[in-house]
Amino acid sequence: MADKGRGSNPSTDADWSGPAATKFEKCVKAYSEYFDPCQEAAQKSIRCLHRNGGDREMCTDFFQAYRDCKEQWTNARKEARKKSSWFG
Repeated sequence: MADKGRGSNPSTDADWSGPAATKFEKCVKAYSEYFDPCQEAAQKSIRCLHRNGGDREMCTDFFQAYRDCKEQWTNARKEARKKSSWFG
């Protein structure tokens, strides 16, 4: 399917500055406390798999680093949940 008019019409590009652009700034997702801090470790382990042709034995250190990170993050979230009240 063709990309209809995206970036090809200069008048529509100009429409996305000023009030039209600021209208959607409120819709941008704010930083979440549940952002996955282990994403970098996950990407490194996947890159290792690609680099080594899917040989999991070559990437055990990356997998362990990801598991350790995930465990620490999960425990931190559990503690934060215990400290928070039910009613705000």
